[in-house]
Amino acid sequence: MSNSGVSGSPQQQSSEQHYHVDQLNDRGPDVYRREFVKGFVDKWDELIDWPARAQSEGQFFIDLLRTSNKKTVLDVATGTGFHSVSLSTAGFHVTSLDGSAAMLAKAFDNGTKQGLILNTVHADWRRLNQAIRGKFDAIVCLGNSFTHLHCEQDRRKVLAEFYAALRHDGILIVDHRNYDEMLDHGFTTKHKYYYCGKRVTAEPEYLDESLARFKYTFAEGLHYTLNMFPLRKDYLRQLLCEAGFEGLRTYGDFQEAYDEHESDFFVHVAEKSPVPNGHAVTDHLDGTWSRPSGSESQVLNGR
Repeated sequence: MSNSGVSGSPQQQSSEQHYHVDQLNDRGPDVYRREFVKGFVDKWDELIDWPARAQSEGQFFIDLLRTSNKKTVLDVATGTGFHSVSLSTAGFHVTSLDGSAAMLAKAFDNGTKQGLILNTVHADWRRLNQAIRGKFDAIVCLGNSFTHLHCEQDRRKVLAEFYAALRHDGILIVDHRNYDEMLDHGFTTKHKYYYCGKRVTAEPEYLDESLARFKYTFAEGLHYTLNMFPLRKDYLRQLLCEAGFEGLRTYGDFQEAYDEHESDFFVHVAEKSPVPNGHAVTDHLDGTWSRPSGSESQVLNGR
């Protein structure tokens, strides 16, 4: 689907959500905070359907972390807490971080219902290391959350922050929708992974190479929207490589062997290199970037 394939103009938003006059060009770094208003956050778990999502994921993330012998996990996109709760219940030491105070409050409440007291941190990814203490074995950035970064400079900065927050042998796990298929052949979904709620629809209202504006319509007719950047798979792999990560593995709908066209979601697992291709970590943190040598072509040619 392209913008030419979307008829009409964006529908009226819920009165809670506040966009600038030109909704399609409201792509600032903090727009998600105005999008995730309390009413939307309160409905979010209807979209996820925790039991159905747990069944669709199975032990995928838990097994990834256990196989890598990781114990401390920074969940940088906590949302309403699904992964923070599931990983904590599985025995990992989880810190739950989000840029949306409303989401964190909902996550904390969901945690208490499961007998957990989540360790929550309200922070902007771009200043992540100012908000946390110590380093982590793993960072998980799930739920299509990395797509809230509309500017490439911010994406690079955030990956540098993630890199710096990991221990020397840490891993980053980040996911996103299959925007390649969406952009090239139109939107379809099996409604089986991630967003499993049966009484909610989530579909693009506007789509081009720089914006995926999704509309979420709930059973009673109430709808909300999110402006996101449509990440292509190989583009994100390139960014990860240039940020110093190596050993990239990509899964489609939680499977190592997958069909590029049939997968709804991609999950990338990237390893921190103790010495990122000869470049010091401080080079990344001060905002300068240089292309890794040697291993880059090998990383990008692999899955």
